[in-house]
Amino acid sequence: MNTPIVDFVEEYLRQNPIRMHMPGHKGLGGSEYARDITEIPGADSLYEASGIIRESEQNASAIFGSHTFYSTEGSSHAIRAMLFLALTHGKSRKILAGRNAHKAFLSAAALLDLDVSWLYGDSYLTCSITADTLEAAIKAESPCAVYLTSPDYLGNTLDIAALSAVCKRYGVLLLVDNAHGAYLKFLTPSLHPMDLGADLCCDSAHKTLPVLTGGAYLHVRDEKIAETVKPALALFGSTSPSYLILQSLDRINPMLAQLSLTETEERIMRLKETLAEHGYVLVGNEPLKLTISTKSYGYTGAEFAEELSKRQIICEFFDPDFVVLMLSIATTDETFARLETVLCEIQKKPALHTSAPVFTRPKAVCSIREASFSRFETLPIADCCGRVLASASVACPPAVPIVMSGEEINQPAIDAFSYYGINECNVIKK
Repeated sequence: MNTPIVDFVEEYLRQNPIRMHMPGHKGLGGSEYARDITEIPGADSLYEASGIIRESEQNASAIFGSHTFYSTEGSSHAIRAMLFLALTHGKSRKILAGRNAHKAFLSAAALLDLDVSWLYGDSYLTCSITADTLEAAIKAESPCAVYLTSPDYLGNTLDIAALSAVCKRYGVLLLVDNAHGAYLKFLTPSLHPMDLGADLCCDSAHKTLPVLTGGAYLHVRDEKIAETVKPALALFGSTSPSYLILQSLDRINPMLAQLSLTETEERIMRLKETLAEHGYVLVGNEPLKLTISTKSYGYTGAEFAEELSKRQIICEFFDPDFVVLMLSIATTDETFARLETVLCEIQKKPALHTSAPVFTRPKAVCSIREASFSRFETLPIADCCGRVLASASVACPPAVPIVMSGEEINQPAIDAFSYYGINECNVIKK
């Protein structure tokens, strides 16, 4: 498999032309600067791709078995485009969405004025949805699409095949935020949402594959929808997409065409078995993610992350209950061995028995769009009871709002904010 974008840049560098075009660094400052170009003749254009970018995306499409398109602005860009496509090809503005949606979903709902009905789950980060639950919700709401997050931040995956079957039965599009699961395609068998029946799906290639940060995919099943993807991406994307990120997406295609993660998956399974024998409690069923329930080991998530940091291991995410470690095809045997040694060296202490506050469903007072575009004031959490959330200013990670824009902040929500270290909120100004 060829790499047309990378090959074009290599030839451009060989010619060593005088750069009378953007960017302003003119290729000076190191190899990454030299390779950073713009839409010069022959370089193609991401949202009007007809040359080397189109050829590279066709290579990716052959790998994933779908109509696959590049994003250089992460899955957040793809999520907004995906929802726009569902809206323009669906029969209503109603979207059924798992409550643990990334805040990019919320911004898209505000921009597109979507009518969102939430599917609730076990906690604010995990949303277990069964086929029966989904079918009942579809019957009650008659949505144009269902939007699910799988895997979630803690490494839980949904039964996409069963949920897809329900959506197909009712003629409803299934959209999957698979930002954490690009690698699922390369397991045996594939567990990628597109292979399990999703209609549209986004992957953050940079999260689990050897791609520069910002590199992502938007996958589409239906050819008619695929024909309108580029305008949808252009609606939400920068007119200056990163050519460095495009090269990293292009460069990886030959490797992905023959990639198998069987060895990596088996190595992680052995590590998980060793840790379980050592007394660790692991959660989630995602193959390449290690999520430790730290309180059973005697630490809060923050305390355990600090123990790892002292030993030069930086985790992906921690909260009061969990630490998340992300592994990939690029994790070496030496790193596996070091990680196992460090985790087994950390002394187990008496279990902590505090738990997250019970979260109750907030009352929606106005639409997501109305709240998001309202005048707001920032108040300490203690002063927010009874107020309506404006913008969801939640940090990333995990970028999952506890309360959604337009919902009333109740006392259980305040307890949850406090538990997760969120000290203030933007509320609609009275």
